[in-house]
Amino acid sequence: MTTPVRRRLVLAAGGVLAWPALPVRAQGRGDAPLPAARALDAELAQALAAGKPLVVMVSLHGCPYCRQVRRSHLAPLVAAGQPVVQVDLDSDAPLRDAAGAATTHGALARAWGVRLAPTLLFLARGGREAAPRLEGAGLPDFYGAYLDERLRQASRGLG
Repeated sequence: MTTPVRRRLVLAAGGVLAWPALPVRAQGRGDAPLPAARALDAELAQALAAGKPLVVMVSLHGCPYCRQVRRSHLAPLVAAGQPVVQVDLDSDAPLRDAAGAATTHGALARAWGVRLAPTLLFLARGGREAAPRLEGAGLPDFYGAYLDERLRQASRGLG
């Protein structure tokens, strides 16, 4: 069954473009998995102890744009030691939020007001966003530069 969120999969590229319902496919072998968020309070504390913001990717299962961001941009960051976790926009999987309260992936994404997949958040102390969100997949040629700039901003705003 297709959910309303899956029917409204969008890509932000110079404006927000709505795409018709896309077929939902399982992640392929070439997709670089990210750890699913389980306890954002602990994951954030660990990132901050390393002097880094916690990057949270809000994604949608089967989203080709999410897969591209994971593979091309986030997997290399993880390999370089940047803490990154994933929250599934359409999941009822349990987790603790940055304050330690019990919630689900989908409920947390809704509480954050996330409506586009993928959306990257850059969290600092107390779960505060330390840089502007990176919403949608944007233009492939510039996505890496936008991501690098957000990471620099977030690193400066860790205090």
